[in-house]
Amino acid sequence: MKIAIGIPARMGSTRFPGKPLALLAGKPMIQHVIEKALAADLGPVFVATDDEQIARVAREAGVIACMTRADHPNGSNRLAEAIREIPCDVVINVQGDEPLIDPAAIRAVVEPFHDDAYLPMATLAHPIRQASDLHEPNVVKVVCNAKGRALYFSRAAIPYPRSDSATALQHVGLYAYRKEFLLIYPSLEACETEEAEQLEQLRVLHHGYDIAVTVGDFHCIGVDTPADLNRAEKLLTGH
Repeated sequence: MKIAIGIPARMGSTRFPGKPLALLAGKPMIQHVIEKALAADLGPVFVATDDEQIARVAREAGVIACMTRADHPNGSNRLAEAIREIPCDVVINVQGDEPLIDPAAIRAVVEPFHDDAYLPMATLAHPIRQASDLHEPNVVKVVCNAKGRALYFSRAAIPYPRSDSATALQHVGLYAYRKEFLLIYPSLEACETEEAEQLEQLRVLHHGYDIAVTVGDFHCIGVDTPADLNRAEKLLTGH
């Protein structure tokens, strides 16, 4: 099974413009993500972007830079354009704002594909660590069936804690797709739940496709704001 790792990146973040090139411990943030992807040692790494500055950083870091259109609504669509030229069976989507992603998590997200030749998509989750996170809309939750397939993702508290018998799972925004599925993803019609929750993976469930969820002790800290960048700096440098 040939695996490629794609990093979608754009400059036009509404909360943090220019985020991929923001300096973190003396290097552009996107460079940290590239280094973590390379450390996973699974296959070729490429950056999908519409910005030449980001592409230049990618090339200098020794990976492929794929120039894409600027009007993609999400990272999955951007990767779908770029992956046409990349020879692989499975592509991993490592988001460009995850400079602290663990290479072990990148390796873990592809494991379900070894057991299911028809699996279209996979992702990760970990048990909720703080009770307050269950009701935090910026923390996405996922409920799975007995086979480890996602039933639903939500910003709301799911399952609702009428009792403490169920363990709530926090979704980790790392995805892997079978290439042929990713190529058709942009043609799938958006659904009401996707638009209501602002979660692109709900489109996949709405159209009847499986998403395998691997549960483990994964630590992923995304950078959405300058304050997040400061926290990441402290974690990287120790001060």
